[in-house]
Amino acid sequence: MNQAFGYLYIVVDEATSAVFSGGGPVQEEETILKGDDVIVELDASLEDLYMGGTMKKPAPGKRRCNCRNEVCEQCPNVKFEREGDFITVDIEKGMQDGQEVLFYEDGEPKVDGEAGDLKFRIRTAPHDRFRREGNDLHTTITITLVQALVGFQKTIKHLDEHLVDIGFKGITTPKEVRKFKGEGMPLHFSNKKGDLYIKFEVLFPTSLTEAQTTKIKETLG
Repeated sequence: MNQAFGYLYIVVDEATSAVFSGGGPVQEEETILKGDDVIVELDASLEDLYMGGTMKKPAPGKRRCNCRNEVCEQCPNVKFEREGDFITVDIEKGMQDGQEVLFYEDGEPKVDGEAGDLKFRIRTAPHDRFRREGNDLHTTITITLVQALVGFQKTIKHLDEHLVDIGFKGITTPKEVRKFKGEGMPLHFSNKKGDLYIKFEVLFPTSLTEAQTTKIKETLG
């Protein structure tokens, strides 16, 4: 099995084709039969997409002949999963949903041709604290009514465990959203980052004593 992988982005037009062919007419190449690509959805953690990481996944089984244990057209093919065969998938920081990690010729084999490719398609796994939208992160923080009225000091732990200061000295209204610039997801192949958006929920008391009610009326009028 070929374990090398990479990303290849090529845009070919007539001018580009002429350059690669030495300026002369483009020669028609012999058509090579190729097996089907195998696409596997890969649920990547938000931490891996933020910092980069690796995942080990079982290699999908290839179609083999029942009688000779090789690809042929004489008998029904069946899928099987090879025991103990794992592929290490590198997840680069900032990768987006839908991007693919490609393993050349590790897909379905083809009689008298080349095997297809194996593609792991990135999909952001749900997270218990953050929600990703493109390059931005969203989360919700609950504060007390007193904190909403007089301000507060507070930090939250980010995906790489660095602390983000979200304290505020003024009044915070229920469901207010504040932006923390540069605290979102890293952009793929870039030093830039998106933003972090925090929605504040205010926890109101379920009841007040008569003394508390009187005090609030005196204070707030």
